[in-house]
Amino acid sequence: MRLNMQALRFIAVGCLAAAVHWLTVVALVEQAALRPLLANLFGWLVALGVSFAGHHHLTFRGHGTPLRHSMPRFVALSATGFLINETTFAASLHWSTLGYRILLTGVLVLVAGMTWALSRLWVFRGNPARA
Repeated sequence: MRLNMQALRFIAVGCLAAAVHWLTVVALVEQAALRPLLANLFGWLVALGVSFAGHHHLTFRGHGTPLRHSMPRFVALSATGFLINETTFAASLHWSTLGYRILLTGVLVLVAGMTWALSRLWVFRGNPARA
């Protein structure tokens, strides 16, 4: 039951962070005339804070991992996810005729699964007996 609740909290926080990311990208493309790949970088940076705070305080609460360990791990994981995101997004923009909004949505969903597994097993591992 605990894993199910943790998964639901992960999904909720992830959806919020993805929405912040997506809305930031769309706003920067449509209001500031940034190119989608550059706007995606800013979207990730804004969503990074939302994601870490939510997962640290809600999804993996009580994890017991000190902030000085979990934050650098999370940033490393998120940066890796962003590199996969940006590479996939760039390839999709080049090869697909779908709009950037649809492509970005797909890329964000793709990276979410990797983030869940590595957050649970590495970033917020804390006491392995409680995981």
